[in-house]
Amino acid sequence: MEKDLIIDVTPSDVTIALLENNRLTELHKEETSDNHFSVGDLCLGRVKKIMPALNAAFVDIGDDKDAFIHYLDLGYAFSAVNYFIQQVIAKKNTPQEIYSSLKLGSVLPKEGKISDVLKVGQPVLVQIVKEPISTKGSRLTSDISIAGRNLVLLPFSEKVNLSSKITLKEERGRLDRLVQSILPPNYGLIVRTAAEGKKAAVLDTELNSLIHKWEESWVLMRKGKTPSRLLTENSRITTVIRDLLNDTFNSIHVNDTVVFEEVCRYIATIAPEKEKIVKLYKGKDPIFDAFDINRQIRSSFGRVVPLRQGVYIIIEHTEALHVVDVNSGIRSKMGNGQEENAFEVNMVVAEELARQLRLRDLGGIIVVDFIDMDSSEHRQKLYKKMQELMATDRAKHNILPLTKFGLMQITRQRVRPAMEINTSEKCPTCNGTGKIAPSLLFTENIENQLAFFANEKKLKTVLLEVHPFIEAYLTKGLVSRAKKWSRKYGCKLNVRIAPDLAVTQARWLDDKNQKMEV
Repeated sequence: MEKDLIIDVTPSDVTIALLENNRLTELHKEETSDNHFSVGDLCLGRVKKIMPALNAAFVDIGDDKDAFIHYLDLGYAFSAVNYFIQQVIAKKNTPQEIYSSLKLGSVLPKEGKISDVLKVGQPVLVQIVKEPISTKGSRLTSDISIAGRNLVLLPFSEKVNLSSKITLKEERGRLDRLVQSILPPNYGLIVRTAAEGKKAAVLDTELNSLIHKWEESWVLMRKGKTPSRLLTENSRITTVIRDLLNDTFNSIHVNDTVVFEEVCRYIATIAPEKEKIVKLYKGKDPIFDAFDINRQIRSSFGRVVPLRQGVYIIIEHTEALHVVDVNSGIRSKMGNGQEENAFEVNMVVAEELARQLRLRDLGGIIVVDFIDMDSSEHRQKLYKKMQELMATDRAKHNILPLTKFGLMQITRQRVRPAMEINTSEKCPTCNGTGKIAPSLLFTENIENQLAFFANEKKLKTVLLEVHPFIEAYLTKGLVSRAKKWSRKYGCKLNVRIAPDLAVTQARWLDDKNQKMEV
């Protein structure tokens, strides 16, 4: 499968489209303003309010809405994190001296109370794990992690975990020994799948880079200003590249010189052999038009999503969940038998549904109302197919088998608001107001406009373009309304059909076919 990354840079935001075999499968949008908070951002916040009933607290991180942190999200090493923050702000020693001499100490008990750990006004080191969604603020953790391509650095930890997708016993042993030998005190690591087969020099360079990034945040931390953002994760562009880049990537196209150079530098750091796939787009057409992305967006983000052979799905959103309704459309008239037809439709929908979940980044609970099937074998095949299709989805998810009512329940990790794009266009008749002029007065308005052209503009011939219904109303009959008006105002009125006009729209042209305004 070939993958292409198309990056559209505008003054207000950056939009990233992932194409798999020229088909749009992921769409990411990142605002360029400094006020936008993203997953992975590290902040020095201030406790705003303690909620003993929820065993949680609200923290001011400088965003419009106070962020939320639960007691269980403080992390096992919170006592060490809190001690480090207090000592750095007190400026008794350098942050390097404080961290190197740090004792991780006792583990935070699972059954503790947040009021025993946090107080109102207390500075607290937190990281965003979920962006604001609807009326809720960001979700926070004090279990800090800094992600790279091959490694994830865990400050205030001493554990080393390897990705379960690294299956070879010899490779797991090699990586474990390698990272244990290069890991400084008071640091832990998660070894990602991408690290498989990587040489010691590559991993050592990345580890030092992540540690340097973490230590850079100490400069702002030492000032003690709350709230303040200490560290920003990689931009959405480099984050997507970091998580997706592999041998199947065909090209990365960028329409902005600055971002092009940023991507080139990042690729040169994490995968030098892939640097040649980054290309600067210089075409005349908008980059999303050139790669047929805008058309795919319009066809994929509506409430109704059409599929092949008349099949379509309807996607509705509520506060608690997303609902998908499957409709066979004209497929119901095909003579393959009801059971077989339902099975074929459901299998087609499963492919599109897996794509839609990634494309719209739908999270939380998704309920899919598939067409009822009597065969348990067909239901099981559909369930297995859905599992296979979502195996490549990077978001954590869980799929339950179909219920006896034909419903499939899916839970999918939600870390940011679902992608919503308004694909509807403004009505040319009402201009988006939902109201039009009284239809009873339409012909009267046309006559008044004709009088204006004849009496005020002194025109002898005019052409009127209208909807086919109106053309018939004005021209049919032995003595039509058009002829009566022509004699009345001494101006020849020609009426012509214009299928692009609505029933209550009209367009006036002079004898040179130039549009005239009333």
